[in-house]
Amino acid sequence: MSSSASGSVAERLRVRGLAPKKRFGQNFLVDEEASRRIAEAAAAPGGGTVLEIGAGLGALTRPLLARAGKVVAVERDRDLAPILREDFQAPVEEGRLEILEADAAQVDWLAALASAGGARPWVIAGNLPYQITGRLLERATEVADDIDRAVFMVQLEVAERLLAPPGGDAYGALTVFVRAAFEVKRLLTARAGAFYPRPAVDSAVVVLTSIRPRRANETEAFRLAVRAAFGARRKTLRNAWRGIYGWSAEELASHAQEAGISLDVRGETLDVEDFARLAARYSR
Repeated sequence: MSSSASGSVAERLRVRGLAPKKRFGQNFLVDEEASRRIAEAAAAPGGGTVLEIGAGLGALTRPLLARAGKVVAVERDRDLAPILREDFQAPVEEGRLEILEADAAQVDWLAALASAGGARPWVIAGNLPYQITGRLLERATEVADDIDRAVFMVQLEVAERLLAPPGGDAYGALTVFVRAAFEVKRLLTARAGAFYPRPAVDSAVVVLTSIRPRRANETEAFRLAVRAAFGARRKTLRNAWRGIYGWSAEELASHAQEAGISLDVRGETLDVEDFARLAARYSR
């Protein structure tokens, strides 16, 4: 990545007396090729409606507008929202772009997509702030049944966790919860130089494609089984699940056997469907 793109962003902020806000986790994407590829993945086929999380200075908004039928850009920074309205005045007036000055973690994503006209596919896209990535991924799983996919730039470590196979160190509760609702693929890796200011870590773009029906419904019983298993990673399931659902040791052994699960292994060896089968035993 050349310094010119980063310098352009820095200058745009400087002339308005602004600087990246650490409290918002602002690291502006300045790699145009990465923006183009994210937009292609989000708005494929052309048309549809994209909810963009954290529009910033519009690096992704612009290529999204070239492909999507309608874009709803969410930006919580009240200093940046006016810049977006100024830079994208024409698509706003044409009704192709709606700018919401709000916290994406609080916005009703489905209502925003529906109010934009509802043209399918429905897609969520954005460069997720590191400090709220977990919350936003959780929101994505909540709406997975009603959207078609999500295309997110996340910290590389998070991407590796989402893609990890059972049994690996990176495989954990986040992997299970996200893969219960989505197929996950890596689109690209973005080095630190793709952002301004330059973060301390690399990032990656993941494409989350909704699975219908889900691999598992995220019931309270399912969440409890997953969290208990990974909350004590070094323990076998016999110990990690001790007392789960109020079951005795004998009841746990019986239900686990009926679900086809060995209690002598660790939770990280189970796939999504294993957790779902145990949770279903409690629900019966």
